[in-house]
Amino acid sequence: LRMETWLVIVLALVQALTEFLPVSSSGHLGLAGFFLGLPYQGLTLDLALHLGTLLALIAYFWKDLWRLARAVLAIRSLRELDTLQRMGLGIALSTIPAAIVGASMPDAFTESLRTPVLIAINLIVFGVLLGLADRYGGGHRGEGAISYRDALLIGAAQALALIPGTSRSGITMTAGLALGLDRATAARYSFLMAVPITALAVGHGGLQLALSSEQLNLSVLALGITVSALAGIVVIHVFLRILRQVGTLPFVAYRIGLGLLVLGLVAFRS
Repeated sequence: LRMETWLVIVLALVQALTEFLPVSSSGHLGLAGFFLGLPYQGLTLDLALHLGTLLALIAYFWKDLWRLARAVLAIRSLRELDTLQRMGLGIALSTIPAAIVGASMPDAFTESLRTPVLIAINLIVFGVLLGLADRYGGGHRGEGAISYRDALLIGAAQALALIPGTSRSGITMTAGLALGLDRATAARYSFLMAVPITALAVGHGGLQLALSSEQLNLSVLALGITVSALAGIVVIHVFLRILRQVGTLPFVAYRIGLGLLVLGLVAFRS
């Protein structure tokens, strides 16, 4: 794994921006090579960048995660659960669909989906769905109203994010808004449910990496983790403020514009 420092920093910033904004991190990392004329940076660096954004989530929401963990560990009867306990179990339930799909998808198949055309189409299609859900579906339901059925449906939507260009935060927010959650709740729930599935993905990738014979440049990986983590904390804070004040329209417009640009460039180059 040999990369120039500037490229690692750029990719880490792209990861931080696009992991938490509803615009698809995997799609943008795939398109980075398309625009810069470079080969795909590989799953190892992807793993490091996702570890960085996982650390950003934990750092930003550590109080909420601690409260949820304590509440779940305090469960003594499934018949008498408070709001935090139901939410914690719901987040665990929402992780199951993506975990099953992710475990059944080999890395080679995942990489085969990183084509500019497929990414562009997904950016447009799922961007339109996000806009429609925000415009017509967003309601006034808060965290206390999220049922196990809602959690499972949002989790099923999260499984689609394994396809580059979909966006994990985007598709889970779309599902949440379509189920009548308000914007703040949909975004917050999306971020909290990202923690277990991202941790599972990083753990699985790390185990595969440990069992492989690949030579690692630890300084490159450490740089990617650090930059994506620090930038990720800033992005989460800014995004939540933008969402409360403006909504999803800027991100929907960006997705559609980028998708059309990529399709145009592909057509032009062919």
